[in-house]
Amino acid sequence: MMQAMIFAAGLGTRLKPLTDHMPKALVRVGGEPLLKRVIFRLRDAGFSRIVINVHHFAPMILDYLRENGNFGMDIRISDESETLLETGGGIKKAQGLFDPHFPILIHNVDILSNVDLKAFYSHDRKVMCMDCGVPHDVADATLLVSWRKTKRYLLFNDALRLVGWMNIETGQVKSPFAEIREADPQVLREKLKMYAFSGIHTFSPSLFPLMDRYPEKFPIMDFYLDNCKEVAIKGVVKDDLKLMDVGKQETLAEAENFLNTI
Repeated sequence: MMQAMIFAAGLGTRLKPLTDHMPKALVRVGGEPLLKRVIFRLRDAGFSRIVINVHHFAPMILDYLRENGNFGMDIRISDESETLLETGGGIKKAQGLFDPHFPILIHNVDILSNVDLKAFYSHDRKVMCMDCGVPHDVADATLLVSWRKTKRYLLFNDALRLVGWMNIETGQVKSPFAEIREADPQVLREKLKMYAFSGIHTFSPSLFPLMDRYPEKFPIMDFYLDNCKEVAIKGVVKDDLKLMDVGKQETLAEAENFLNTI
């Protein structure tokens, strides 16, 4: 069974004034709401259960799904109407809506891409053990990454296990490994692999117990960076990645042309 979560709870402030009257998830690109585009991509890739978190104009999303019969899928709602919980908190709140035996694909509602979601979901999760160097560990999360110019990069070792994060402008580094936190940023650039995160990832339900010590609201990337020393977080590199975040007005205008390229 393949299951996914669509983050659709955001306020969509960068899409104002459109989002003064509707949720970002229902903003149309190429004549179709963003939410429908993501649902159909997941459906076509073989996903059968989708959890959608809602907050901003939540009733409009519920009505839209109801009017369309949930597009014939097992769609479940994680209601964040009272409090917007950020990405980590959103996954944590939705725990009971997932089957605990299968990974969860996480996808933002405002992302368009050329990613083969079925292939990414099914990607080999074996990774090198940190201690013995033998590929017998199984990744608890996989992060879709690519090389592109940005200010903030995820840091990976040679086995593509997540080991940290760096802002190349400020030199700030986050890592549970002291030798990485205390290293010269230039040395890190030379010794580690640096990739930009796409926002698409898989999350194993085995990680939920680690979230018990976290507050109601927290970002999922902070969770990954806190725990990547104890659990395996693997990078999956897509060199030909085409991805557009249509969460702001300037990219919304370009999105229809982008759809014709993927």
